[in-house]
Order: sequence, then structure tokens, then C-alpha cells
Amino acid sequence: GIRGIAASVRERFHHIRAGRVVLATGAIERPLVFANNDRPRIMLASAVRQYRNQFGVNVGKRVLIATNNDTAYQTALDLHKSGVQVEGVVDARAHPNGAYPNGALPKAVLKAGITIFAGHVVTDTTGRRGVKSATIAPINLEALTLSNMTQTITCDVLATSGGWSPVVHLHSQSGGKLRFDDATQSFIPSSYVQENICVGAANGTFDLAGCLREGAGEIDIPLPKTKLQKHAPIAPLWDLPQNLKNIKHSKRWVDLLHDVTANDVAVAARENYTSIEHFKRYTTTGMALDQGKTSNVNAIAILAEQTDRQISEIGTTKFRPPYTAVTMGALAAQSMGQLFSPLRLLPCHNWHMGNGALMEDYGGWQRPVCYAHTGEREHDAIAREVLAVRNEVGILDYSPLGKIDIRGADAAAFLNKFYVNNVASLKVGRTRYGLMLDEHGSIMDDGVFARLADDHFMVTTTSGGAVARARWFDEWRQCEWPDMDVIVTPLTTGWGTISLQGPNARALLNELTTDIDLSKDAFPHMAVRVGIIEGAPTRILRASFTGELGFEVNVPLSYVAALWQRLVDVGEKHGLTPFGVEALMVMRTEKGFIHVGVETDSSNIPDDVGFGMVARNKTADFIGKRSLFRPDALRDDREGLVGLKSLSDKPLPSALPMGGIILAEGFDTAPAPIEGRVTSSYFSPTLGKPVALGLIKGGNARLGEVVKIYDASGISEAEVVNPCFYDKEGGRLNV
Repeated sequence: GIRGIAASVRERFHHIRAGRVVLATGAIERPLVFANNDRPRIMLASAVRQYRNQFGVNVGKRVLIATNNDTAYQTALDLHKSGVQVEGVVDARAHPNGAYPNGALPKAVLKAGITIFAGHVVTDTTGRRGVKSATIAPINLEALTLSNMTQTITCDVLATSGGWSPVVHLHSQSGGKLRFDDATQSFIPSSYVQENICVGAANGTFDLAGCLREGAGEIDIPLPKTKLQKHAPIAPLWDLPQNLKNIKHSKRWVDLLHDVTANDVAVAARENYTSIEHFKRYTTTGMALDQGKTSNVNAIAILAEQTDRQISEIGTTKFRPPYTAVTMGALAAQSMGQLFSPLRLLPCHNWHMGNGALMEDYGGWQRPVCYAHTGEREHDAIAREVLAVRNEVGILDYSPLGKIDIRGADAAAFLNKFYVNNVASLKVGRTRYGLMLDEHGSIMDDGVFARLADDHFMVTTTSGGAVARARWFDEWRQCEWPDMDVIVTPLTTGWGTISLQGPNARALLNELTTDIDLSKDAFPHMAVRVGIIEGAPTRILRASFTGELGFEVNVPLSYVAALWQRLVDVGEKHGLTPFGVEALMVMRTEKGFIHVGVETDSSNIPDDVGFGMVARNKTADFIGKRSLFRPDALRDDREGLVGLKSLSDKPLPSALPMGGIILAEGFDTAPAPIEGRVTSSYFSPTLGKPVALGLIKGGNARLGEVVKIYDASGISEAEVVNPCFYDKEGGRLNV
């Protein structure tokens, strides 16, 4: 019931619109920086105290406390009262209670019989699985020197306190400014731009009476009667003095989350990363979950010392929300549904829904899987659509196909740096299929690039990679080749694409009014034409991912729905059938066409899919070329694309298991060495038998071999064959 539902909710996410916000977010204790300060059971003094007072847990039996301020003395008193042996308080200040002779905390510690090592600091620790002892030495804070007169104190917990940092993250995220306060040695709020105010420790007020006074004033409640507790000033102690050789070369951890040491800060200063934002990214200090909570102030102060600047001159980094990690489930809640991520609909979405389309998410777009007739099963609908394209003509809403406009005097030279194929030699009015690689030589994307003019190209990419490829082009243009005359314009959502595929595609397109000659001689395969169709500007590519005569008609997005309906209206006499993504996948597998991200992963290079010679024979340089000559890329046993002919005696339409593992020769079942895998597998309605593509070590050199394929359902057998199962000569493309 309702009670059960409520009990199952672990987190709630609230949106609050407040007229005024009081931030009483407190402060976080800072660790001290000394050699080997990352051993287990070296803890913050406040954490040790919280374990004792809140949870009733003593974290150790012999505790040593190191500090540069008064607050750690309370930890010593609380532990002493609970029966823990406090080995002493190591205070960097020569007279920890000298400023306030009546200071209650140091006097109470001395009265309890706890030794105060005034004017001393911890310089090193020992212990493998946990701290076992600490080395302390006298320090001269004015001269910033250490004495070599050290002593060792046995302990199983070392509690440290380097002062307190107000939690100003929310204040900073609201646009508020900070200033460095010398009295508290911390960054505190200085100005506000929204209706918010920081109080208590978040405002640099660290005594209880002061915190209550500020809070009561803001929320208008009676002020509790509390006595102001005076504290001696904190001593600015950010790192150990470097006058001793063993200290200079020690590892003194500043950011315990990212393993950043004081020496790393010094290296950053020498490398001129003196801007705090540059320093943060160079060293990773204060990034990710830390967001400056424990590491930033120490790091900023050490950087200031290294660059002879004041801490206030360094400033702080930008704090990123959320302050505390929030689960995606809490943000999405239980009723967000499709709003969890942007819902991207095709320009003809309403037509698809009204004509029986089964929709699924492909690459961030809602696209038809197939168009099932009443009572028709999904695989039957897919088979019907495949046969319709093979025998008559099919229509596909191909609008998610990535479309990027590249213009400028250097457009050809620019694109030539991205493709393994030669772009510069492409003639105006022609297109070419190409692969793009990353710097490691791995296949990143594929598609067709079309030359519309000497200085104008249209590039198509995979649907899922459209946004990333546009950004990729622009990043290289801005950062690596800013002198090139090139303009990159993403057009994926500005232009729609209608793909007509099948032997009747030309006859259907000729039914429309267009100034483009669609005849075979005037418009051959892998050509592009620019003109007008039904009054709309168009770019038509003679391209095919199905292996049939195909035209990809591109028009501005506002024309797509009307043009689609016009084609449907005149297409009935040509046997026009709408088809979905799954029929497209079946047909491209029949032809042996790769699908980047299915036949490839981050390890595959052009050699693996039959483009090795194309890439290596290109004389001009391109991204990833150098990586194609590394020893790993030249191995004879690299995985290569092949076809897999099922030898199963199971009744049709049985297909090889998608993702099945190809076992090494001599092995009949798993576990066994892996020779490859099945990447695509379908039943072909065209051929009346299963077809599959896969990657196998040795590739085409193993044609004719029989291999065993393992998956959870058992063992299948297949013959390694040429990846093209249908129309190997390409006659159906060139009609």
C-alpha cells in the first residue's frame, strides 16, 4: 500500500523557491601536511571526537593529537574522559594559551595530566597497516625552520587539526565573493549578490556563542545563554619547513583523494601553473568528490609560498554543484519517464505513429523498429519490409543521419586530415565513403562526404555520432589549425533526410517535380546533385546502405513531412513500403556493410574491416595515421571482418547468437581461448537463411574454416565466408 511505497523511498529531491536563504553550513576541519600523513588511522581530530561522542566508539587506545589551534584540545579532553590514553597534544604554537592566560581548554588539558608539546610539529610517521608512531620536532614558526632534535611517540591513532575552512560552496555558487581572513586563516564570505546570508562557522565564526548569536539574529529566535569561549590565535602552518633533507624529499600529501603532494604543488609552480584554475587541472587538486573540502586551502597556501604571493592573491577555484553527491534516481524521481533525457522525435513522427510504427530509441532518437500490420509479429513485419525494398521500393525516415556542412577555401584540405580516404581528389558532384579515426588509429565514425563545390562539402556521419563529430571538427579547427579558412556548421536537425531504396526508387522519384536529372548516366551511384524538388531546395545523394538503388533526399526540416506525404501518395503504384531500422540492419548485414559501434569497438583499426591498404596508401597525413604503423597495428593475427555461414541443423529461422564467442581451434566448449566474436546476426528473408558478420583473428585468411561459437544457449557451428552474402558484383546498386 501507500505505507510500503513511502518506506521504499530512500531519497527525496526538493525544488525550493525562497525569498531569503540563511546558510548555516558549518566548517570542515583541515588536515596537517607532514611526511607520510596518509597512513591508516591518521584522522581529523573532529572525526575522532565525533566517533566518541556521537557513536560511542573509541578509534584507538593510544591517541596523539597534532594541532595549530585550540579546538583539538576538546578532542583530547573528550578522549581522556572516556578512558583513552592521550599521548599528548603537539601544538605548533610556542605558547598555545599565551594569548589568553585564562584559556579554558589548554589549562584543562594540563590539569588532566596530558602533556602539551608546545612549539612542536609532527614530521613523520611509521606503520604499514596503520600508524604505529609519530616523530615530532621543535619548530620556529617565525624563521620557518625545524630542529633536528626529534623524538618518537608511540600511538595507534594520530588526530590532526590544521584549522577550519568555512563551507562556502553554496555561497560561492550563488555568485557571492570570498576574502581571506587572517584571523581565522580561512576564506569567508565578503559580498552577496542574492538574498542569502552566511552565519556561524560558514561565516568564519567558530565559537558556539557567536554561532548562536548570528543564527538567532537571522531567524528571530531567543538567544540561548552561552558563554563566549576565548581561543588563542591559529598559527598559519601549511607545510613543513624544508631545511631538513629528509623532509624536503618526503611525500607530504595535500589532496588525499587524488594523491597530490606538496612537491607536486612545487612542480606546478615551477611549470608556471600559477593561476589557481590552471593549477587545479594540472595537479587534480580539489577535483571530483573533494571539491576543495579538505585540500584546497592547504594547496592554495603552499602555492602562495612557492610563488611569493599572499593567499588572498591566489583566490579559490570555482566550486561545482552538487556539494554532496546525488544519485541520478533522486534527480529523475519515479515519474519522469521519457523526460529523463531529451526526447528527439523524427519530423514525420506523427505519421509513423499513425501507421503502426513500433518505436524505440536509437542513438537518442525515437525511430521506427518496423511497421507492423494488425496481428503481424515483429519479425514477420521486418521480413516483409526487407522483401519490399529488395523487390519494389521502401521509404525510410533517415533524418537522424548526421549532416555537417563544411565550407571555405581550405575545406578540402581540412577534411583530408580527418578521413583515411583521399578527399582532395574528389570531384564536384561526387561522393565517397570514408572512415574517421581517433589519434590512436581506432575507427571512430564512418559516412559519406559529398563535394558540392570546390570549397563546399556535405559530410554525413552515424546518427549517434552526429553531435560529437561536429564538435570534433570544430575543436581541431580552433585548436590545431586556426589558420585554415573553414566554417563548420552542424545541419543534422536543420535538414531532414528521406531515403528511397529499391529497384523502383528512380521511377517513384521521377513522379515528383524536380530540376535534377535522375537518369543512370546523369546521376550515377555515389554522386550528389543540388536542386529543387517539389519547390523545396534539396541535396540528393545517390547512396545506399541496403545494397539496392538508393536516393537520400535532403531538404530543410520544415519540408520533410509534406515531402514524405507526397511520396507516400504517389508511391502506391510503385509498391512503396515504409521500413524501419531493423529491416535496414538486416539488409546491410546481407551486403556485409559495417555498422560502426557494432562491427567495431575502440580497438578496431581500418585493417580490421578491409580498409588497411586505403589508409596506408594515402600519402597525405591524417588523424590516427601514425598509430597505424605501431607494432600492434601490424600484427598478422589481428581480428578481421568476415561472414559467418551457419551450419546449424536447427529449424529456420535460427540465426547465430549475436555476441557469441568464437572458440579457438581444438576447443569444443568454454572456457577456451577466444578467437573472435559474432557482431551481427539475422535471418535473411532475401536468401532464406541466416546471415552473420563477425571479427576473427586472421580475418579473410581463414575463409572456408569451420569454427565453433559459444554462448549461454550452447555451441553453434559456422563456416567462415566472405562478408558479402548478397549481390557481390554490386549490379543492383548501379542500375
